[in-house]
Amino acid sequence: MKSIAIIPARLASTRLPRKVLANICGKPLIQHVWERVSQAKNIDDVIIATDAPEVVQAADRWGGKALLTDSNCQSGTERIASLLDQLDADLLLNVQGDEPLIDPDMLDALIEKWKASPCDLMTPVYRITNVEDLFNPNVVKVARTQDGRALYFSRSPIPYVRDCPQEKWLERQLFWGHIGVYGYRPAVIAEYTSLPFSPLQAAESLEQLRFLEAGYTFQTIETTYRFVAVDTAEDLEKVRQILCP
Repeated sequence: MKSIAIIPARLASTRLPRKVLANICGKPLIQHVWERVSQAKNIDDVIIATDAPEVVQAADRWGGKALLTDSNCQSGTERIASLLDQLDADLLLNVQGDEPLIDPDMLDALIEKWKASPCDLMTPVYRITNVEDLFNPNVVKVARTQDGRALYFSRSPIPYVRDCPQEKWLERQLFWGHIGVYGYRPAVIAEYTSLPFSPLQAAESLEQLRFLEAGYTFQTIETTYRFVAVDTAEDLEKVRQILCP
């Protein structure tokens, strides 16, 4: 089975423009992501999908592979869909371009799980252990069935714990955080752009809700990996402190 990891990289990001080219220890952020994804044993190829020639040129300098996409793509999934005719794989992994600490072992585990039980889509989740993350809208939460299928993704804490102070919610209920890595069959990606408008996606600004609202099966896999995404200048400095000696 052939697996390809695609790293969507939009240069004009909203909260921290040009973050994918931000310098971390002498390398652009996107190179750190590419190098860590490339360490995964079950991934056959790693490709950056970007709307910026500048990112393609940067990848060329370190020997990475990057493909240009339409600047009108509204999400990473749309960016991948636009490249389908150039991708020959049984499984596509969508790996966020702003996670320079991504764990290659987690990616391998997701692929192994998918091999054992193929489904429409698969994504990793982790147990939320602090109240700050629980009520942070940038930390996406997911409610699941007993066998691990995603019921809903939200920026709000789900479920709501009635008759309990919010600071005690973690003592009463298990909450799951979502890591923005997706595994899917190419046929599922091909169908994404033709799916009807998703009011839930528009409300939460979460692209995975378009799949869920259309009835696709979204399997989750538990991991202990805790991601560090770069969304702000403060996040960038935090990652520099971790990676730079």
